Amino acid sequence: MTEDLRHPFFDLISKFGADLSLPKVDVDKLVEVQRKNIDALGRAAQSAGDGAQALAAKQREILETTFRETTQAFHDFKPAGNPADVAVKQSEFAKKAFQATLQNTRDLAELAKKAAGDPATIIKDRMRETLRELRDLLSRPSGAAKA
Repeated sequence: MTEDLRHPFFDLISKFGADLSLPKVDVDKLVEVQRKNIDALGRAAQSAGDGAQALAAKQREILETTFRETTQAFHDFKPAGNPADVAVKQSEFAKKAFQATLQNTRDLAELAKKAAGDPATIIKDRMRETLRELRDLLSRPSGAAKA
């Protein structure tokens, strides 16, 4: 009895869609589009995780190098002798530290840019593909949807 009621309902919906000239949708293709979207999100998440790991590793490397070089510089620095020579050594140390800081900042900025940009690019590219796939799916003639 329930089955008898469902057939007229589905027939009514199908007729309604046909009357509105709605395109027929290939459900398998639609599922495939969503599978690709989920895959892209997974790749984006993996890329973000890899970027965060690379950034943390670089920060650790910078910290270790800075600590080692600063310790060595203080060990080697002996402020004896002419005050002008001491000032020159201090100036050289400050200049070297400043240049290292600038380079480290550039390196970290580049890693952060890549860590944020790669996942965004993956998602942006997938969004473009999804829109193209959906447009192609919906623009097929009604008889070609289940080819």
